[in-house]
Amino acid sequence: MFQIKQKIMSHQDASKKSITFALLANLGIAITKTVAAVVTGSGAMLAESIHSYADSSNQGLLFWGLRAAKKKPDPEHPLGYGKEIYFWSFMVALILFSMGGLFSIYEGIHKIGMHEGLKNPGIAIAVLAVSMVFEAASLSGCLMQIKKLRHDVPLRSWYKNSRQSELIVVLGEDIAALLGLTFALIAVILSVITGNPVFDAIGSIGIGILLVIISFVLAIKIKSLLIGQSTDEETTAQIKAMLESRPEIDSIINLITFQLGPQIMVAVKAKMKNTNSVNDLVLNINKCESELKKNFPAIQWIFFEPDTE
Repeated sequence: MFQIKQKIMSHQDASKKSITFALLANLGIAITKTVAAVVTGSGAMLAESIHSYADSSNQGLLFWGLRAAKKKPDPEHPLGYGKEIYFWSFMVALILFSMGGLFSIYEGIHKIGMHEGLKNPGIAIAVLAVSMVFEAASLSGCLMQIKKLRHDVPLRSWYKNSRQSELIVVLGEDIAALLGLTFALIAVILSVITGNPVFDAIGSIGIGILLVIISFVLAIKIKSLLIGQSTDEETTAQIKAMLESRPEIDSIINLITFQLGPQIMVAVKAKMKNTNSVNDLVLNINKCESELKKNFPAIQWIFFEPDTE
């Protein structure tokens, strides 16, 4: 009854696939945008190429974080390194996004002062249009992986309750990239139609502001995980329900869950059923712990305290 449904893929598999989709798309797009920016002299295009390179670096850091989170516990880190993925996700969200955003704003302001026109705008428009197709495919791939995890839960609710910082960051990156490309395309088209390069500069500034806003939205979300957050409400409720159903337990006095990257820590204070000896009490506690780990494989640590109300 309380066994967590086995998904087609693990959470980490979904994260790796989403990151891979984004990495391949961003590397190809970044190189294409750089060539187009040099040929056309478009500030918005240059800002977008920097954004794509930053995104590619982001994916590298997320892969590193996923790998680091698998390290085994040691004396200095007795609960393991699971939360390391939160650190790298925070770095991606705050520093790289903000750096990319601030560079785009700087480039736009610089272009306004220089009044430089666009060269070969047709190339810029073609590259941006093709890039939008690739970014849309990357976003679609990310949403597909998220759907396999969230099932029928609305995307907004999944974002609110998710503890997978790396997937949250990739989703934010893909949305920012698609919106940024849209801004850049509109800016280039307006510059061509009006003959005024200031629209290209405004587009670059708009992309920068967008990146800064999204970086802070993601950073605030990940901050809660860094500080220390419980498991999602559904998992916590399932753990409590299972404990309450155990014949060894009379009642649950207190239950604390703690998300440590892909792993979970549980602390339980419970009133146990009467036993004939201390050994029987220990055996009953061991049974409860064994069943918890069997039904919730992500649980790595359980601290069980028998008490009286």
